This record gives sequence, structure tokens and C-alpha cells, in this order.
Amino acid sequence: MKRIVFATFNMGDVEDPEIYIAQPIWEFQQTPKGKWMMENCKDPVYDIHPCPETYGYRAVIYGTVEDIQATEFYLRW
Repeated sequence: MKRIVFATFNMGDVEDPEIYIAQPIWEFQQTPKGKWMMENCKDPVYDIHPCPETYGYRAVIYGTVEDIQATEFYLRW
């Protein structure tokens, strides 16, 4: 099992980052990379952290996949 970071997003200083991250996550899920993640990753999750460089927030989508799927992911992207 390998843990892969599928995408990262930067947001400005928003009042509620959980609400503002919904649209970029949905848009990511419509891309080929996002569709692959939804088909092959059983437990995709996201974390939101304060970003000291931009004084905003950074969201990271990650999950675990089998080794063979990780190889396919790295060869594609």
C-alpha cells in the first residue's frame, strides 16, 4: 500500500475553508486524474492546513492505493 498525494490547492484567507474547498475538490474530481483517483482509491481524504507563505490555507487530497496502482499513477502523472 502506498500513500499518494493526488492534488493540493491554495486558498486565500477565508472565513470557512471547509465551504470554500468544496468547489475545487469537485472540479478536481471531473479531471482525468480525479476520476482515476475516485475509481482506484478506496479512501480519499483531504486535510486543510494554514499556509504561512500565503497567510491563507492549503488543502491536500491524498489516499492509499495498492502498489501496482501507485505505479500506474506515477507513470500517468
